[in-house]
Amino acid sequence: MSNQNSEQYVSQYLRETVQIADSLEQATIARMVTMLRELRTRAGRLFILGVGGSAANASHAVNDFRKIAGIEAYAPTDNVSELTARTNDEGWDTVFVNWLNGSRLAAKDMLLILSVGGGSEKASLNLVRAMEYARKIGAPIISIVSRDGGKAKELSDAALLIPVVSRERVTPHAEGWQAVVCHLLVNCV
Repeated sequence: MSNQNSEQYVSQYLRETVQIADSLEQATIARMVTMLRELRTRAGRLFILGVGGSAANASHAVNDFRKIAGIEAYAPTDNVSELTARTNDEGWDTVFVNWLNGSRLAAKDMLLILSVGGGSEKASLNLVRAMEYARKIGAPIISIVSRDGGKAKELSDAALLIPVVSRERVTPHAEGWQAVVCHLLVNCV
């Protein structure tokens, strides 16, 4: 929390939250809504991938997309037994791509990537491998990321960047806004 007292910190955090809200790319969010509506129309499945706090957001989003938006959705991190078996037997870098292959990912399906950094050769390589596989299959990708967007920005059909307004709070803002945007998408679709 640095050297600020709690009241100053709360005020600063909320000002940053407003700043992010005011600078989100609304056209990108609208594009995601359109893509999700098209996914539902073609009876495709939504695979939501994230690690750490983003995995928790993925699990929550799966529930909402299924229950509220009527889109068949899955998060590989929801099955800890399969996740850890694949990690042990095949490696962390390929855990998602092998899960997607076993789930018969098809061009009519879609990936939703939730990540603070968007993946790179040094971090969240499992997300990168999954996105590369989706590209190969022809499945569209949408993502909610921060920092510079990483590989997700490069590989996604629509990538929403959560602006960095504070270097100290990149992760809490990115993961908090993943939840906000997922709720927006679910209720708009």
